Amino acid sequence: MKLHELTPKNKKVARKRRGQGNATGNGTYGGRGMNGQNARSGGGVRPGFEGGQTPLIKRMPKMRGFRSPNKVYNQVVKLAVLEEAFKDGANIDFAALVEAGLVTKKGMGVKILNDGSELKKKLNVSEVLISKTAKAAIEKAGGKVELTVVEKPESKKKKA
Repeated sequence: MKLHELTPKNKKVARKRRGQGNATGNGTYGGRGMNGQNARSGGGVRPGFEGGQTPLIKRMPKMRGFRSPNKVYNQVVKLAVLEEAFKDGANIDFAALVEAGLVTKKGMGVKILNDGSELKKKLNVSEVLISKTAKAAIEKAGGKVELTVVEKPESKKKKA
């Protein structure tokens, strides 16, 4: 084995330099075909353009709009479910809800909602979001609601 015979494990393949003369095999049209809109720099049509035919996105209104990738969706827990799952005087927080199997997705928030059922047990709720009617129902039954500021998960966007 000599020094000039050594090769790296994964050799780096050089990129094709287009339009550098016909001897390279990538000359003249440079892989762009004959002239036309797509051969020009910045050429081509916008995404979703179907050559004048009404695009799919316009034909199906249900698909229109935008969903923010940074929106935090809350998992909903109803008061009736809490009453079944917990004993009288229980302390309810995010960890207790996960342990009881009422909340599964850890990256999401939790919000307790009132479903109109009468609450009979005293429940002490903390560290979760809660609706006004659910809070009133818990306090009416003799429970406590401790609202701490729930921090939102950090945005994926980079701050300038």
